[in-house]
Amino acid sequence: MKEKLVVAVIQTGSRLFDLEATLERLERLTLAGARRGAELVVFPEAFVGGYPKGLDFGATVGQRSQQGREWFARYYRNCIDVPGPESSRISEIARSLNMQIMVGAVERDRGTLYCVALHFGADGSLLGRRRKLMPTGMERVIWGFGDGSTLEVAATPLGRVGTAICWENYMPPLRMALFGQGVELYCALTVDDRDSWQASMRHIAIEGRCFVLASCQYLTRQDCPEEYPLDVDAFPDGVLIRGGSVIVDPFGEVLAGPDYGRESILVAELDAERIVQGKFDLDVAGHYARPEIFQLQVRGEPQKGVIFSNPQKVFDS
Repeated sequence: MKEKLVVAVIQTGSRLFDLEATLERLERLTLAGARRGAELVVFPEAFVGGYPKGLDFGATVGQRSQQGREWFARYYRNCIDVPGPESSRISEIARSLNMQIMVGAVERDRGTLYCVALHFGADGSLLGRRRKLMPTGMERVIWGFGDGSTLEVAATPLGRVGTAICWENYMPPLRMALFGQGVELYCALTVDDRDSWQASMRHIAIEGRCFVLASCQYLTRQDCPEEYPLDVDAFPDGVLIRGGSVIVDPFGEVLAGPDYGRESILVAELDAERIVQGKFDLDVAGHYARPEIFQLQVRGEPQKGVIFSNPQKVFDS
């Protein structure tokens, strides 16, 4: 990891069902982070594409409504292709500012949507595309399941950057897969705004002896369409997701945040020496592991529903 590094965690919300406005917000806040000296900015889960909190898409056991299908189609149209024009635009922002961008998005892949974390290098290259392995609750109605083929830590000039999306952070094997790749900058993208999230972020930083950069959305009713079918009694103050972003060092010390109730940019200078000091007595994938007792096996190959034995004869298989 770079000896001294300034990072920025962006706490903001999508402009739901308005992809262009969301990308403009991303550009504005990335520039603001760059002006504060950040070389890496981290945006929340599902920022590009949106997290449609409160929508049920007309799905009940054994039934789906036509209105729900229409809302899904509208949601689908506001998600992105990777590669595609929107991801290229984010790439150009990273290149023009000479900084790395980690951003949550919702990716289209033919008829399926995936919650992803896109990691762009300072040269604009796509360094990683993490598909969320386990959508939670109603998310499973609108998002597909990722696989181990994207569960990679990227070695970059700033350090080894890995990502866990929302409740993936509660999956011990997934965390271990990142620790086993030597993650130094652990980006936790989320929409979980509960107080309990803070304990998890500090625990993970201590467990992995890594810096945790946790970015949560701050989403309000104003960022939703007027016709958005929201239960106003459930959100009397008009705040759908209240934030709680935080930056934590390898000993569990909070460097910035947690911040609630507003759009904000958390900035911290990270000292790589803290990782080395922490590994002295705890390296869960190294000297603190007991491989003769415990071993984690990760299936890293893509899992596809359709496989062609002679793919060169199949167009766009």
